[in-house]
Amino acid sequence: MSIRDLTTDPLDRGRFPADPWRLVECTHNAEDLGVTETLFTVANGYLGMRGNPEEGRDAYAHGTFVNGFHETWPIRHAESAYGFARTGQTIVNVPDAKLLKVYVDDEPLTLGTADIEHYERTLDFRDGVLRRCLVWRTPSGKRVKVETTRMVSMTQRHLAVLTLEVTMLEGDAPIVISSQLLNRQDGTDEYYTPESSMGEGMNDPRKAVAFEGRVLLPRVHYARDDRMMLGYRCANSLMTIAVAADHRLETEDEHEHILRDDEDLTKMVFRVEASEGRTVRLEKMVAYQSSRGVPVRELSDRCDRTLDRAARHGVEHYLAEQRAWYGRFWAATDVEVDGDDALQQAIRFNIFSLAQASARADQQGVPAKGVTGSGYEGHYFWDSEVYVAPFLSFTQPDVARNLLHFRTRMLPAARARAREMAQSGALFPWRTINGEEASAYYAAGSAQVHIDADIAYALMQYVEATGDEGFLVRDGVDLLVETSRMWAELGFWRSNGERSFHIHGVTGPDEYTTVVNNNLFTNVMARFNLEQAVASVERIKHDHPTEHAQLVHRLGLTDEEVEEWRACAEGMAIPFDEGLGIHPQDDFFLDREVWDLSQTPDELRPLLLHYHPLVIYRFQVLKQADVVLALFLQGDRFTQEQKRADFEYYDPITTGDSTLSAVVQSIIAAEVGYHEVAKKYFDQALYVDLANLHDNTVDGLHIASAGGVWSALVFGFAGMRDRGGVLSFDPRLPVGWEALRFPVKWHGTQLRVELTEKRLAITAEAGDEVRLFVRGNEHTVSEGTPLSIDLDCHGERIDGMLGDRPLVGGTRADGTQITAGVPEAIDFDEVTFSDQPLPHDPHGVPHVPGD
Repeated sequence: MSIRDLTTDPLDRGRFPADPWRLVECTHNAEDLGVTETLFTVANGYLGMRGNPEEGRDAYAHGTFVNGFHETWPIRHAESAYGFARTGQTIVNVPDAKLLKVYVDDEPLTLGTADIEHYERTLDFRDGVLRRCLVWRTPSGKRVKVETTRMVSMTQRHLAVLTLEVTMLEGDAPIVISSQLLNRQDGTDEYYTPESSMGEGMNDPRKAVAFEGRVLLPRVHYARDDRMMLGYRCANSLMTIAVAADHRLETEDEHEHILRDDEDLTKMVFRVEASEGRTVRLEKMVAYQSSRGVPVRELSDRCDRTLDRAARHGVEHYLAEQRAWYGRFWAATDVEVDGDDALQQAIRFNIFSLAQASARADQQGVPAKGVTGSGYEGHYFWDSEVYVAPFLSFTQPDVARNLLHFRTRMLPAARARAREMAQSGALFPWRTINGEEASAYYAAGSAQVHIDADIAYALMQYVEATGDEGFLVRDGVDLLVETSRMWAELGFWRSNGERSFHIHGVTGPDEYTTVVNNNLFTNVMARFNLEQAVASVERIKHDHPTEHAQLVHRLGLTDEEVEEWRACAEGMAIPFDEGLGIHPQDDFFLDREVWDLSQTPDELRPLLLHYHPLVIYRFQVLKQADVVLALFLQGDRFTQEQKRADFEYYDPITTGDSTLSAVVQSIIAAEVGYHEVAKKYFDQALYVDLANLHDNTVDGLHIASAGGVWSALVFGFAGMRDRGGVLSFDPRLPVGWEALRFPVKWHGTQLRVELTEKRLAITAEAGDEVRLFVRGNEHTVSEGTPLSIDLDCHGERIDGMLGDRPLVGGTRADGTQITAGVPEAIDFDEVTFSDQPLPHDPHGVPHVPGD
């Protein structure tokens, strides 16, 4: 399916019925195991358990992940240079506690081969519980009902709760349940096959690397009474982890249990002489504890305490806690669209995914895949600040604060990285887990210094949305100061009648155009970063003189520095081409030939998997929205005419190869009037994972895209903006939508917004009066005084699609014409190579014929 052509419901509704509050699977299918394992993950931001079957088979990628728990390894550059990333960081597949193998009459339950009469699996967004019910006819003709539940607790960060019920519907039979803790990262179960292990045999830069040696070194293992434990230390990173499980068996039938205790596998095997009509129930409480260096014995004690407490409270207690937690969550986050259960299901799935990725991340960031898979090696990117933080700041401000506090704790490492890159201040790593740069390909990684400004943007959006000036004064201002120092050092002044400040040798969000001069996104975001640093320092100096004095002493800050930042911001070079009337993506972007995407078949996308980077870099073609993202994040710095012209130019040459692109294109398309285009891009973002539109959902969910779905609804269709501490709305409701409702929190006041074709209504719960603007007109809303405004339109509406056809033939400022073309792609697998060795020059470099 083309990711640019989503005109029908992309899901098989016979198998995945539309349910507004649940993801439901009615038929087991082995052909898309990797996708469904990801979709049916249960997680809380700290711990994630993929939707693997309890029986262990069949599975694409068994996975259990703990946020931030990683192994390090030396990056081997083919040709190294000073400052290249030296240490790779990869999330570890921690010991698997999901295993509850079932045998009836000594026959194993294996979904891929079993005779299944009934099957239903559901992930309920109202309590975060994965439930499965199936009826199995055994080879001997007996009928068995097997029901399971799996939950990762939102209230108890380190706890997971699993249950298994086996009922003999017809016939008596001996039942065996084997509950296990298994180190899959290093050990193997009896069904292991190399081709099914995570990331092996794949040539996709989005996947995690495979480790060469043993990762988890055994430190603790035991099985006694009803409890079993495994504990390890990572070989290189020296991080430690322990996992323990408690059990409670309920049955009226005769039973016994047997223990096995090895370094990589502990088992508790329950044998029951089951009678027809009776149910065997097993409850399994699991605790995970991890650390950057606390001894494993200490972590095992922590697991014991968690499980002791869980045993006192019981399963039902935690299920009730979980439902109450999600009740509060949905009251603060739920976005409702009337009249379409499939649409509502997809919206809630994306918001639910944000909860599972961030809610209990606590002192960690939000990885690009959350804790649903090993994609992108578990790294943190700018995704968190630009795509996830807005949702959190306006709905879950405490979680947003945790995310930003995590970045402030990275400042020492960011300062060290800046020194290494010959810069002042702090330079945050493009991709990381532990704070060190882990991007081995610097052109599309380390060169993306805009991450400094992205973090500053998220910080100031949080402060303005919440009014939490205390966080800015205590922690945030250091971040603003150090990032501004980096920008002032990185850029330089040029004079041609007027002085202007330029930033060269950087990469913007579009990774198909790298190491350029004056990338527009980078420059406008750096300008914002510098401006906010100046304003914040001046505000603290005026309102908090004691804290300002401490800031000056702590960072050696001078008034001259602050004035330099002000000058850099005012003089920032912002590219604009008079010939085309658009903002070039960078100084030389328009000098290139256009890549004609209308002549590029779907099977050659994403381009990064079919063309060498240098081929892509020679063309005007985008992996993701770059200038268009700047139009959104810094929208008050562009006119509506500029936004429309820029969008019309860049949209046809944006591939959408990145899942970060569609949501931004949807927002700006809605703002400039392309309402059908906006809806098209929104649908693509909505089903990125549910329909596996980018063919890599097997590696984990796209959490940033999920955050972008919320942004497309609230910033795009509802037209909400937060500029300079002022909240405003300019609605753009899609044609055919009856109503859009959602809550947002502004300075502690819970607002509820309802948008229809004819009306915008805003009510306020307990809190201060809120001043806001609707289409330029000022209003106030407070508890007991709702706001209701009649709407005569939803902005200018331009019918039709832009399509893939680029706007070629335009005239550059120098009078030359832009042309379009498509490079020829060769199927490398069909190329025949000579087995004769290539001749070498005296330095050992091979000569390729034709060079």
